[in-house]
Amino acid sequence: MAELSPPAYLDRPGRPRLAYRHVEGAGPTIVFLPGYMSDMEGGKATALFAWAAAEGHGCLLLDYAGCGSSDGLFSEQTLLDWRGDVLDLIDAKVDGPVLLVGSSMGGWLMLLAALLLVQRDGPARVAALVGIAPAPDFTDWGFTPEEKAIILAEGALVEDTPYGDQPYVTTRAFWQSGEANRLLDAEIPLACPVRLLHGQEDGDVPPEISLRLSAALASEDVQVTLVKGGDHRLSRDGDIALLIDTVARIATS
Repeated sequence: MAELSPPAYLDRPGRPRLAYRHVEGAGPTIVFLPGYMSDMEGGKATALFAWAAAEGHGCLLLDYAGCGSSDGLFSEQTLLDWRGDVLDLIDAKVDGPVLLVGSSMGGWLMLLAALLLVQRDGPARVAALVGIAPAPDFTDWGFTPEEKAIILAEGALVEDTPYGDQPYVTTRAFWQSGEANRLLDAEIPLACPVRLLHGQEDGDVPPEISLRLSAALASEDVQVTLVKGGDHRLSRDGDIALLIDTVARIATS
């Protein structure tokens, strides 16, 4: 795969500037939302961007504030701060409909951003959603009562992670933001087509979460694909091929 060009930056008054990559093309514009403590240099994001550019599709990658090449401190960001980052870049770079692709926590942000875009701009603004091991409400089901107590009492929970050399940090501000924006216990009023991909061997986000999300969505066009042998990252060659095929089909349907 050809090396990607350096990111561009979006300056914002009073908020950290955001790193992004954007290629214009046929709509809807594909917007990739990374997971927690991840960025746009990951294999899924770069493969999707390269495919979109080669096929003439519009595509937007981004790093949330405090992540990757964006400015800001990770420890100061909340879930709604990152939703704001997504909306700021969509507003700045995309005029027409978007196809949101969210990985893990990015799947939660995908839903939160879509709800606000539909409320603000109308249903045509969001063409479709593709979730990769989406993790809505993980501040609820993703922590034990003891871990939640540590977050509230000490201000942060620091854990080792197999996905990088930096510890996995959950701050009290982020956790409280997540708890205030849970979605799975009520109908999610999104009517667009939705595709959810989930590895059956996912040790971080149980496949049941995609099934719960499917049931909660108002849309009647929701499909869940369980990937045999797939882990949380779904970054094997076959997994990425499935992602691109899924995006290609729903982008042209």
